[in-house]
Amino acid sequence: METTILKNVLILLFICFMQLSAERKDLSAKMFTFPVESDTAHVILVPNQSKSLTAVTLCLRFFSDLTRAQSLLSFATLESPNSFLLFKQANHVYEINEYDNVLLFRGLEDIPNKWNSVCATWNSQTGIAQLWVNGKPSTRKGVRRGSNISGTPSIILGQEQDSYGGKFDKAQSFVGMLTDVHMWDTVLPYPEIALYMNGIPQKISGNVINWSSLDFTIKEYVLVEDIVSGLND
Repeated sequence: METTILKNVLILLFICFMQLSAERKDLSAKMFTFPVESDTAHVILVPNQSKSLTAVTLCLRFFSDLTRAQSLLSFATLESPNSFLLFKQANHVYEINEYDNVLLFRGLEDIPNKWNSVCATWNSQTGIAQLWVNGKPSTRKGVRRGSNISGTPSIILGQEQDSYGGKFDKAQSFVGMLTDVHMWDTVLPYPEIALYMNGIPQKISGNVINWSSLDFTIKEYVLVEDIVSGLND
């Protein structure tokens, strides 16, 4: 018991240190580039708030040629390394993992070597989760109704956390580019999701994670680069 308490205290101290060492930047028209497959390269995101979440909207854009499984965003707490995981299992197949409850969404059209826009939502009150990929909605599915996501979060791009803040698997790493990452503590109404899908993220800004005012720390081989205009085609 004492060992567990000490471990949790050390983890929380580490997270506090990472928050202090993180840098806040406006990443509008910027992207994170993950050039190689690895079990080390990742970006730690520091949320603007750490209160319990009873709802989530997560939106991001990715550009990759991978056909294997890859993590898009991993949100862990001490209670569960998969408190909220957005994961692409294969082309056209996505996963929302909420406290190790896995929902699969199939038949959502994504295109290799193009920017793909993805939004994931979950509402504790109803348990309903849904995905949008390039403007097309998924079937609505239920998971963990009446629960919440609580505890100090560890939010990571580029890797999937099998334990809080680590235990990465190279075969699940992201290779490519990520941009316009936003997270809210509510389920956005469809017109706002449509704004994002239509490439107007400046009209909406996440209150948990905000790409235009982002606290982050880069670990290992990840670059911050300008988005090349040709990649937006």
